Amino acid sequence: MTEAQLEGRIVATRDGPIFWIAFDSPRRMNALTAAMWAELPRAIAEAERDAEARIVVFRGAGAEAFSAGADISEFETVRTGTQKARYDDLNHAAFNAVADCSKPTIAMINGFCLGGGLEIALCCDLRLASHGATFAIPSAKLGIGYDPRWIRPLLASVTPTHAKEILFTGRRFSDREALAMGLVNRLHAPSELESATRSMAEEIAANAPLAIQAAKAAIDALADTAEGVDLTPVDALVRACSESEDYAEGRAAFLEKRKPVFKGR
Repeated sequence: MTEAQLEGRIVATRDGPIFWIAFDSPRRMNALTAAMWAELPRAIAEAERDAEARIVVFRGAGAEAFSAGADISEFETVRTGTQKARYDDLNHAAFNAVADCSKPTIAMINGFCLGGGLEIALCCDLRLASHGATFAIPSAKLGIGYDPRWIRPLLASVTPTHAKEILFTGRRFSDREALAMGLVNRLHAPSELESATRSMAEEIAANAPLAIQAAKAAIDALADTAEGVDLTPVDALVRACSESEDYAEGRAAFLEKRKPVFKGR
């Protein structure tokens, strides 16, 4: 295995009508590095160009995690100061690429699905998970202001009160809690998750592509009722989080494996 593979990569392969995109970061539960965020839109563009690909399935390498989210070990270099805007752009481009994919998308979730990994799953059309999967958006525990544009996919799946519980507490939710809230469509035994995902993907792929594309576009357009909202004040609050002492404390506490002490400034 090369050093690049150890640090993380996006692996794109097609098997019949199914285009698989895997997060492969074996040392960090498939956490996404900046390079992986940058690569994700290119992999999706490849799937869009492939005329034989009828459906795109996202997965994590191995059995431990779909993705633990952004690689927090990089935060001191890529998510602070002048680098933060560039990093945010990488996130936006990746999430947009998943959400805007014209072909149907499925997140096959095994194990941990956290932070940016859960956001990617929420940007997919469907989410199938294994028993034992764990879900969280721990931004509040790290002092990170969660961009309002990426709360929209969360609200497309769960109620506002559930979204507040997820974001306010930052805690980890079980597979059954996720199913009850609407974070996932179905649960399967870990040994059956891939076969169940393949079965659903093949069922969708056998249908008329133009009909599915039209249905997807219509549902997304009808479900999105927040396009006219002025997000300027919210953006200011999010920006204040990234410039706060609490954000620095959240990063330091994570790296030092201790509980953070937030002061609200």
